[in-house]
Amino acid sequence: MSKQPSKSAAAKSAAAAAKPDKSGAGIALGLQNYKLMLIGFAIIVVGFVLMSGGKSSDPNVFNAEELYSFRRITLAPIVVILGFAFEIYAIMKRPTKQQN
Repeated sequence: MSKQPSKSAAAKSAAAAAKPDKSGAGIALGLQNYKLMLIGFAIIVVGFVLMSGGKSSDPNVFNAEELYSFRRITLAPIVVILGFAFEIYAIMKRPTKQQN
């Protein structure tokens, strides 16, 4: 009477973990998410470009109107914040299921 040794609980759970999951939860982000993230990144870059500038050609002259303009103080930070909000949306959006 020879008995085969039964699998331990750890071996059974390791074998179950090795099986591929067919529930569709394999990839967190889809191609559409990455495209939306690139768009969000571009919006953020545009915001920082709007924020740049304001340098004077003469260091002895201070041009407050150019440095503290609406574009640099108000518009650019709003665009950057909108870009970050768009990034959050792009990450949180569920990928669409593809038909096989």
